[in-house]
Amino acid sequence: MYERLELIEKRYSELEQLLSDPKAVDQREEWLKMSREIASISQVVELFRHLKEINRETDEAEAMLQGSEDAEMMDFLRSEAETLNQEKDRLEVELKEQLLPKDPYDDKSVFVEIRAGTGGEEAALFAADLLKMYSRYAERSNYKIEIVNSHPTDIGGFKEVILGVEGKGAYSRLKFESGVHRVQRIPTTESGGRIHTSAATVAVLPEVEEVEIDVNPQDLRIDTFCATGPGGQSVNTTQSAVRITHVPTGVVVSCQDEKSQLQNKEKALRILRSRLLDKFISEQTAELAQTRKTLVGSGDRSERIRTYNFPQNRVTDHRIGLTLHKLDLVLAGDLDDIIRELIANDRAEKLKGTGE
Repeated sequence: MYERLELIEKRYSELEQLLSDPKAVDQREEWLKMSREIASISQVVELFRHLKEINRETDEAEAMLQGSEDAEMMDFLRSEAETLNQEKDRLEVELKEQLLPKDPYDDKSVFVEIRAGTGGEEAALFAADLLKMYSRYAERSNYKIEIVNSHPTDIGGFKEVILGVEGKGAYSRLKFESGVHRVQRIPTTESGGRIHTSAATVAVLPEVEEVEIDVNPQDLRIDTFCATGPGGQSVNTTQSAVRITHVPTGVVVSCQDEKSQLQNKEKALRILRSRLLDKFISEQTAELAQTRKTLVGSGDRSERIRTYNFPQNRVTDHRIGLTLHKLDLVLAGDLDDIIRELIANDRAEKLKGTGE
């Protein structure tokens, strides 16, 4: 680790020297590139320099301890050395985390796709609850949200709904939500008052630009049809809904929420690019899983990841063994405790995988 940190610090010094040259501004693109690079490694360099200072102070304290015969001074130096060693351990762990490979999509906006699973109408109502939960969490995080596409049911649920969450870092916070979410409660449709178990699946896809995913128009089959469900007479009688099929992969996307066929097509293409990227990521993850299975973010959409138990006001994330007795607050968008633990666990798994 230290060799790598030395190289990073050397590169940082080189960039400082290059950027201090007044002529560097004349090459604007190169100047911006160097500015982004130095910003990306500045925190690592700052931590490393602090670590080197701690190491220097530790060596001095230990040298003084060996040469001292004063009991009081020796006690002080031992205490100082212990404090410095604790700080050294903390900095080394933080630096190891900083050196972990960054997920290239962490800063992206996302599409959150929610689909009703087993449980009929109750599952569709639970999908609506998850939509509200993620919408409120996004609003609390100052993200912009929009319903990109939806297939509502007659009693207020959703067979499928896609929520767009726009904002820097949305994917880094929500990417561990993919999987099967299970609910245990007495359905409003149940006259006998028995607790039922239903489920919904969630898929979180990073939104990507057109230049990041090259989609050949010749590979697309585009169909139009009349939208269904609420929305007024024009929605149900005009050919505004769009279905796009990516022929090489068989990925199909439909969009009907907008009255304009052009708007629906634009949204469908945005979702298609994200699904194609997700397919690519999932295939890469599956290959990696052959050698090292990670607990969080395995990409297995059939995995039951969380249970929402209404009678006990309990939510349990099965991947990390976390149980909170504040289901009402979680469904109101208070996901911070869960997301924080998922991110910490993911870092710990990655650190374990490095063998550091």
